[in-house]
Amino acid sequence: MLDKAAHENFPVAPFFLPRAWRSDLMAVYGYARLVDDIGDGDLPPGGADAELLGLDRGQADDRPAVLDAFEADLHRVFDGGPRHPLLRALVPVVRRCELTPEPFLALIEANRQDQRVRRYATYDDLLAYCELSANPVGRLVLRITGTASPERVRRSDAVCTALQIVEHLQDVAEDLGRDRVYLPAEDMKRFGVTEADLAARNGGASVRALVAHEAQRAALLLNEGPPLVGSVHGRLKLLLAGFVAGGRAALKAVAAADYDVLPGPPKPTKLSVLREAGATLRRER
Repeated sequence: MLDKAAHENFPVAPFFLPRAWRSDLMAVYGYARLVDDIGDGDLPPGGADAELLGLDRGQADDRPAVLDAFEADLHRVFDGGPRHPLLRALVPVVRRCELTPEPFLALIEANRQDQRVRRYATYDDLLAYCELSANPVGRLVLRITGTASPERVRRSDAVCTALQIVEHLQDVAEDLGRDRVYLPAEDMKRFGVTEADLAARNGGASVRALVAHEAQRAALLLNEGPPLVGSVHGRLKLLLAGFVAGGRAALKAVAAADYDVLPGPPKPTKLSVLREAGATLRRER
């Protein structure tokens, strides 16, 4: 999990945070990463995770069954002793921060949705998916740091949705390989893009125009980031600036690739993320 954290667009739990926050954020990251790995079929071979959740090892490839068992173990975080070690790591976080099951359940539901919904007709449909798959993470960060308020949650939701959209843009080819398309069908039709176009080695003009359109939408959502950063203080300000900077630097990497994401995900450099973090801190209003 720590190795995967190092490859995210944004800092998961950087060194400058208080140790308690780092520990709590990594516990939440471990949870989110595990539920995504279940939904994507990326669990380590051998079925050990399924067995930890009370299933037979032979059920390890039955994603809905593993998600159901995972949800049952999540409830044990709140009313008993969970079986999986990553869920056991959540117990002190939940108690200390008085977290509720809802954001954790939303992440499970997003992965259930991935099993049955592989295309999104409209942008609004995609936003509804991001409400489950991305926004709960930002809400958990605010709860863990004791800074949740309705306005901060609203701005955090916008930033998290933007980060999810950016990730989808970076991973168009990989997602198609999993038989998933997160580019809204109405937009694909508008720009004259077919799934065959997405399967090409390089994006043509229509694909690049579509990606640029979705990137602009993400950029507008990220505009909620600086006011969010400006509303908090201390080291949390740096953390949230890092989240926003990761999204902006990733969008610049996509733009630098002329919006051709099909050869592979354009990734920002660490220096570009630092530069964007500085710019975000200067614009925090």
